[in-house]
Amino acid sequence: MSELDLLYSEVEEDLRATVRGALADRCTPAAVIAMYDGDRSAVPGLWKTVAVELGLAGLLVPEAAGGAGASAREAAVVLEELGRAVAPVPFLTSAVIATTAVAGTGAALLGELAAGERVAALAVPLTTGPDAPLPALDLTADGRITGAVTSVAGALEADVLLVPAGGGLYAVPAEHARIAPVVSLDMSRQLADVAFDGAAGELVVADAEPAVRAGLRAGAALLASEQVGLARWCLAETVAYLKVRRQFGRVVGGFQAIKHRLADLAIAVDNGVAAARHAAAALAADDPDVPVATAVAASFCGELAVTAAEEAIQLHGGIGMTWEHPAHLYLKRAKADQLALGAPGSHRARLAELVGLPG
Repeated sequence: MSELDLLYSEVEEDLRATVRGALADRCTPAAVIAMYDGDRSAVPGLWKTVAVELGLAGLLVPEAAGGAGASAREAAVVLEELGRAVAPVPFLTSAVIATTAVAGTGAALLGELAAGERVAALAVPLTTGPDAPLPALDLTADGRITGAVTSVAGALEADVLLVPAGGGLYAVPAEHARIAPVVSLDMSRQLADVAFDGAAGELVVADAEPAVRAGLRAGAALLASEQVGLARWCLAETVAYLKVRRQFGRVVGGFQAIKHRLADLAIAVDNGVAAARHAAAALAADDPDVPVATAVAASFCGELAVTAAEEAIQLHGGIGMTWEHPAHLYLKRAKADQLALGAPGSHRARLAELVGLPG
């Protein structure tokens, strides 16, 4: 495996501070909790802040196409902060997965995505891993798309859907599809079932499979950074709480058993940071070890985030079980992320194949 710099650069840390500051002002836990009661009014304004005001929608788009010309390293930092805030924005689905799928095509759509003028979603189930079978939608003789896809992430925010059909990848306006919201475990990234009844679309990629798999691989590699950001929040908030919570006349954080649990979690978070950073750095450098780095990060960080969220709820005690406390938002996002873009078990199986381990 080649050597890659896993340290955060000064530019990346400045980007982190900018994103964190914006989210602190405009993405409160109360606004995210309201989404579980059907109030999604916070999403458009927050996405405008992230995509347009901060210019982050075009991070992975070359400057010649109207983007920032940044790399997966910068996108990973953004996802860490979005995970830290459980931000309900379609950055992963539009600015990473969909954008990567149409990168290098020269399509006008790429520039529109970079400018934040349009939002796209790849019409595949969220659980689809980079090497998993892809949905097969039909293309009629006159170029119309028919078929259905379940559990699509980002479809509710998208105004254009990227649909693999008949071997190609088509851009279909969202109004030409039937999009049915699904009550999801993580309502901050709500899923939807999408159906096409003779929808017309524009061919953007002649050979869909490599493009779709590139988007899914980028998504899986960078989702690990979102999971790391989530785990870091859980650890930091839990430590801060246990420093002031008293029980039996003592600060709870002073109990040896609690210290052991926090130490184990801190070590796991550090390991997760290393795995996620390696996946992002490999993707940015177009390193041949991207599949291996992705499988390692996805399998480890998927379980890390769930563990961190579970520990946060348990170690907060009774308050961690309440609706008002944001800990449940992190458990729901963590569990949904664990199943997204390939479950940890499927990534471990793929890793075994890549490095030649016996089944």
